[in-house]
Amino acid sequence: MSSISSEDLDRFIAIVGDKYALRSEADLAPHLIENRGLYHGSSPLLLKPGSVEEVSDIMKLATETGTAIVPQTGNTGLVGGQTPRQGRSDIILSLERMNRIRDVDPVANVLVADGGAILAEVQKAAEAHGRLFPLSLGSEGSCRIGGNLSTNAGGTAVLAYGNIRQLCLGLEVVLPTGEIWDGLRRLKKDNTGYDLRDLFIGAEGTLGIITGAVLKLFPQPLGHQVGFAGLNSVTDALGLFNLASSLCGASLTGFELMPRFGVEITTRHIDGVRDPLETAYPWYVLIDISTSDSAETAERMMNGVLEQGFEAGLVLDAAIASSVAQQKALWHMRESMSDAQKPEGGSIKHDVSVPVSKIPHFMAEAEEAVMAAMPGARICAFGHMGDGNIHYNISQPVGADKDAFIARWHEMNHIVHGLVLAHGGSISAEHGIGQLKRDELAAIRPAIEIELMRRIKRAFDPANIMNPEKVVSLDP
Repeated sequence: MSSISSEDLDRFIAIVGDKYALRSEADLAPHLIENRGLYHGSSPLLLKPGSVEEVSDIMKLATETGTAIVPQTGNTGLVGGQTPRQGRSDIILSLERMNRIRDVDPVANVLVADGGAILAEVQKAAEAHGRLFPLSLGSEGSCRIGGNLSTNAGGTAVLAYGNIRQLCLGLEVVLPTGEIWDGLRRLKKDNTGYDLRDLFIGAEGTLGIITGAVLKLFPQPLGHQVGFAGLNSVTDALGLFNLASSLCGASLTGFELMPRFGVEITTRHIDGVRDPLETAYPWYVLIDISTSDSAETAERMMNGVLEQGFEAGLVLDAAIASSVAQQKALWHMRESMSDAQKPEGGSIKHDVSVPVSKIPHFMAEAEEAVMAAMPGARICAFGHMGDGNIHYNISQPVGADKDAFIARWHEMNHIVHGLVLAHGGSISAEHGIGQLKRDELAAIRPAIEIELMRRIKRAFDPANIMNPEKVVSLDP
């Protein structure tokens, strides 16, 4: 991609106005690096359009000038999908200004939001109408709906409500050509041809820019209870999950697995977090139960799960939250586990999923393989056990050189992902592909699957200007 002339830059700036165009090094810097620092891009310009029409005008000009556009919402992605390429002239398009809640319809249980609406604000808008938008992420105070949809975000409530793909009824999308597709339908049943909506969800901004969405809402649960249990093994955690599923059914809204190392570093580095149990255990689970009738039902279910867990020898110790504040504190521990790894030095990340029944086998095999390859490594494998999504993170050995450790990223990925695939799993459960896993995806998926993705990309983006070289590369 050739550099952009100053005349063309001025044409882009004229669309949004000088106030909403960032050009200085200092202003651009936070938008050029992703959260883990793995990717650092370059860009001559960041644009903040204030309307769908301005986004459309930007894309029309980008098509005319052959300028690559990189959509960016909260810049919380973890695979470099939102980061411009290094040494190229990619323009960043931020949806920061397009953050409105357009409508809430509690009767139809839908909410319409701009693509730049912050997830926490969507949750609050739903709550103000007595409804629940169940997507919940550690970054919900800064991540935005367009990015959530573009990565098919999962979060902590997938067990009960599904990924955001299952929480979306319709989309508004600006195509690379500048055309606007108004698919903001509020229908739960609409069997009229190809599902264009699902093409854009999870596409990581490579097919178009999501500027609006119709989201599903649910009644607020009347009963909610959170418990925390200490266990001996991942096998026991799986047994307790099966027990909880049988006793609670759809009321089981969360079942999170955590290792002792994860609890130790979270209590060490995150303010306000404390160990809920007096004795240390090898593994822990956080259990979340929500009921539609009463708090008494939720409490009875939680007591039943833990009592039967004790009787079956699965649970060694447990604590039940006695207030909303305690419920939030338990979830805060779980959601802070990623940040708690940073002060421990380098961390090699894996966002994987395996069939739930295979989790104990995968965890045992992965630990053996990782420790054989890197003695002294500290494994922090935690996540959404109920849906098979494990964040298999590896912290550097104590005293190791961080750069030398991080240099082994792909080696460790090869080990962990190889075992994931052997168990019929996926190398990306909820973070997406971006730049980080693009080449690996092409290597592990059938050739026809990658070719179909390329055909879709070419059909929507014939000029290859829409977040190029993310997810799938086009043939030269």
